[in-house]
Amino acid sequence: MTKFYRLRTPRTSRYTGNVSARRKWGALPGLRCPECTATWAGGFSAYPSVDLSSLPERGEYEKPRPEPFDQFARLRECVRPLVPPGGQLLPGASLGPLVGTATGSFSPLFLHYFGAILIRREALEQLKSEGVQGLRGFPTEVRFRQKNHPELLELEILAHGRLHPDCTPERPPPCSKCGRDSFTFPDDPILNAASLPTHTDLFRLSDFETIFIATERFVDAVQRLKLDEVDIHELPVR
Repeated sequence: MTKFYRLRTPRTSRYTGNVSARRKWGALPGLRCPECTATWAGGFSAYPSVDLSSLPERGEYEKPRPEPFDQFARLRECVRPLVPPGGQLLPGASLGPLVGTATGSFSPLFLHYFGAILIRREALEQLKSEGVQGLRGFPTEVRFRQKNHPELLELEILAHGRLHPDCTPERPPPCSKCGRDSFTFPDDPILNAASLPTHTDLFRLSDFETIFIATERFVDAVQRLKLDEVDIHELPVR
């Protein structure tokens, strides 16, 4: 059976890289659900490939705010044709490349920017040459303040796998209207084997989009190529 690993930001770093950026096109708004009465925006998937320049409604994604469910659903469906097939579009999902500034030195894989993984172009090419599947890197619009700097791409990482029910608390079912299913990430996570993808070696958890999961093939390639600056921890699968 394939092993799976959680990727995390290392606690210490010999690199000094820092990014100050926002999304070019903003994000889906939050929503106010008429059924469960929750107001929320828990989507952390990022779609750097999205270009809203030809979308008449593009200005409606610029300002973070909650919207009534029907308005949220309208804006979600406007962008759905522009995201990768199967892309999860929860309230708060961000759209477009990162725009901003960067300073310092960067590791080949950079996990210090919340909710995203940045990668040097040469590192992405090396991983692909090692047979790692499903990696798609997109240019950032991040300007460096120094002359000699790497070319940073952002990996577009879709949500696929889920946690196994055995490691999550008993709770009411998700809201049938908005799908909200709020619970704390478990101390001892277990992955649900039936939900794990076979076509990609890197993905987010569908029920916790800030959690990055990699296959054994991805981890072996990272270690073989010495692409440091990643905390790697194996997770059980059931």
